[in-house]
Amino acid sequence: MAAIVWLVAGLLLAAAEMLTGDLTLLMLGGAALITAGVSGLAGTSLVVDAVIFGITAVALLLLVRPLLLRRYAIPPPTPTGVDALPGKTARVLEAVDENGGRVKLGGEVWSARPFQEGEHYPEGSTVYIMRIDGAHVVVWKGP
Repeated sequence: MAAIVWLVAGLLLAAAEMLTGDLTLLMLGGAALITAGVSGLAGTSLVVDAVIFGITAVALLLLVRPLLLRRYAIPPPTPTGVDALPGKTARVLEAVDENGGRVKLGGEVWSARPFQEGEHYPEGSTVYIMRIDGAHVVVWKGP
């Protein structure tokens, strides 16, 4: 009878994993299924079943789950296009002030504005891209 309880618990935990997606319930469900198999084959007592469940749950959570997460986890999206530009450096081609200016960024020439009003960046200086504002880059000299 205990084996059937462990079997049902394992199946329910594995099914509940679909709601979370972090593989914890799946590992606990796997431990319950292993315990059901041992309990059904060996006819062990409830105390032995609990020990088997505890050992297999810890082993699955600490050994198998990290491997599965590394293999199947979705990596964070890599910024592309203009989303990848903030944080990069650019060379000032025409002096940048509140009236505008030009910078060269990765082989392309962009219109630029300073990040802080009143700032002036002379030609030839290196600036950091803070954000993209339409067709302009907003630049900052940095610390």
